[in-house]
Amino acid sequence: MSKRIEDICLIVEVRYDCEAKHECSVPVIEMYGKDEIWEGVVEMFALIGHPKAKRCYAWSFADDDAQPRYVAVLELPPVYSPHTAVRAAIASGQHR
Repeated sequence: MSKRIEDICLIVEVRYDCEAKHECSVPVIEMYGKDEIWEGVVEMFALIGHPKAKRCYAWSFADDDAQPRYVAVLELPPVYSPHTAVRAAIASGQHR
């Protein structure tokens, strides 16, 4: 497992106080009409011990001062895939 994925896994475990196991990496491109509004790789984690969610979708990015930032979205309705996790993050303003 890469250092990036290990770091994201740790963020998920600390944020949601449960164990996270990496399942896969999914490339996502989110479009609005013909405009690309987000592109990246979303990591899928199975959650063990979380009271409500069985899965989490998470990714990292560098902010303006090149510090890594992390986004983690639980698989709870209406989130059911990496794509819907990105859409939820965009809607809440936390995607970047």
